[in-house]
Amino acid sequence: MKTILSMLAATALTSAALAPLASSAAGYPEREIKLNVGYGAGGVGDVSARLLAKAMEKELRQPIVVINKAGAQATMNPTQLARMEPDGYNVGVLTFAPMAIVPHMLPVSYTAKDFIFAGAFGRFQYGLAVRADSPYKTVKDLVEAAKVKPLFFGAPGAPNNIAMFELGRKTGARFDQVLYKSGSETVLSLVAGQVDAIIQTPSEIVPHVQSGKLRLLASVSPARWADRPDMPTVKESGYDVEIESWMGLAVPKGTPQPIVDRLQAAMLAAMKDKEVLDGFSRMGIDAVTMTGPDYARMIDEGYLSMGKALKEAGLTTGKGQ
Repeated sequence: MKTILSMLAATALTSAALAPLASSAAGYPEREIKLNVGYGAGGVGDVSARLLAKAMEKELRQPIVVINKAGAQATMNPTQLARMEPDGYNVGVLTFAPMAIVPHMLPVSYTAKDFIFAGAFGRFQYGLAVRADSPYKTVKDLVEAAKVKPLFFGAPGAPNNIAMFELGRKTGARFDQVLYKSGSETVLSLVAGQVDAIIQTPSEIVPHVQSGKLRLLASVSPARWADRPDMPTVKESGYDVEIESWMGLAVPKGTPQPIVDRLQAAMLAAMKDKEVLDGFSRMGIDAVTMTGPDYARMIDEGYLSMGKALKEAGLTTGKGQ
């Protein structure tokens, strides 16, 4: 009898503890949502997140406030998000790099298991650029020059820097990194002559190409850019280097699943919004989506494959997550 009473009491306590979560999930959202972004204001990561947030507001009928948390190669954002209240009002944009790449290169306090993913909402394109007055007209010119003396490249973090390191490792060229807080800062550093080359997204590079300040050498993505079909990829230029990265939404572990489902549904609906699609197209972002479980699997698989690749390249700390 005592055992039965104990079990009933335990069940009652558990139900009482879960009741607030169930209640909050049923009425979610009831106030503004904070969307934490790991990149500085004005860059592609920031602008794309704001476009998505604006469209998701229509679905959720509550304001979504974007908060920039740039730094530490975009690992500051997941570090802080993992410690936040799992109530659905703390959401983060977690890109592929700080989840699957950077943890092999820097010590971080989080793993993918600290989050529940609500889906992915875009895939970046990348291009290799130099100043317009640079002597480098092709990827080969850049590589050969870096074999003679080290060249500096700017990057806000992975995967941009990974491509340059890989290019150096596979050719014997020497590329030294200068870190910046955002893609826009990185591009301006090249315009100002602080670095010799950068790898960034189309929307950050192309305006400066059109103004005559920068020159594009190649697409660093697996395919050529749709609007520049004559520009080769780095692979087509003779070097086996390419990168791609995704953006996704995540919440701290412990967030009720109904809330995660609500966020995923709002994200998928927002990705059909014309303003989002037009904005992503202008920025050179592929407007493709994944469900939360699919994005989680991609990150897990990417973590393993990138760990192996970075180890072979000598770019890991040797600790991993």
